Amino acid sequence: MISAVGTMFPDFELTGVNKDNEFERVNNTNLIGKWSVIYFYPKDFTFICPTEIAAFDELTAHANVLGISGDNEFCKLAWKKDNDLIGSIQHTLLADCGLRLARDCGVKEHSEQVAYRATFILDEVGVIQHVSVNALDTGRNAKEVLRTLKALQAGGLTGCSWNPGEDFVA
Repeated sequence: MISAVGTMFPDFELTGVNKDNEFERVNNTNLIGKWSVIYFYPKDFTFICPTEIAAFDELTAHANVLGISGDNEFCKLAWKKDNDLIGSIQHTLLADCGLRLARDCGVKEHSEQVAYRATFILDEVGVIQHVSVNALDTGRNAKEVLRTLKALQAGGLTGCSWNPGEDFVA
């Protein structure tokens, strides 16, 4: 079952590659105090994933951003060094080897043994405030994720096309 809105994001501790192309360990405590966008993607060295990763990097000014796939941290480092779209991203890509976190979040695709394209928005204490999951072949729109993040942060009744600076629904 997919982790639900209103529940805590599952506990995790994963190794990844940060903005300086250094290995780092990240866990739930790294997320406390600031809104977070955590997105899963199927595989490194693919065609759709780098476009999403580059787009999600634009959210780093508004939230902690973490990208996660089942490939290991060495694969991520090699991919960042090989791919111009993601080589200079400012957020960490984490290795969910064995797909335990993807399974715990309910976003593991079993026949391909990868993570679905899942997006979680967490508030400052780690409670899930938004979840979306796409099929493997369908990329996400990071601008809509940012709009949703800003709407959640606004703390009012926001309509379906609300944008920052607009009035709340009365």
